[in-house]
Amino acid sequence: MATSTSAALRARLLTRTDTLPEGVRQRHSDGTPANLIDLIHGPGVDWQNFANCQSTDPEAFFPEKGQPGEDARRICRNCIVRADCLEYALAADEQFGVWGGMTERERRRLKRRAGD
Repeated sequence: MATSTSAALRARLLTRTDTLPEGVRQRHSDGTPANLIDLIHGPGVDWQNFANCQSTDPEAFFPEKGQPGEDARRICRNCIVRADCLEYALAADEQFGVWGGMTERERRRLKRRAGD
């Protein structure tokens, strides 16, 4: 799955090079961005489009109460927008599901620690 996701992402990036956000440096003659993070955070770009979970059953991210959500955490582990996802979940006070590789309990714990 990771190989097809990477290939799909690369193909998507190569077809979008004519619309790269201003200031994104290009490294290759084919227009591939030198810095993928610049591309993801460019104006008008939705980080969710780059998330590993886009091609995954959403049920994995909302495990039954008391279940660890390991399937979701495994998907999040190598996601290039994991930090963006977690930041969103914390800011939106998401009460359910795995976001940015963390369960709701882990996010509550993180918020408590940050507030101290």
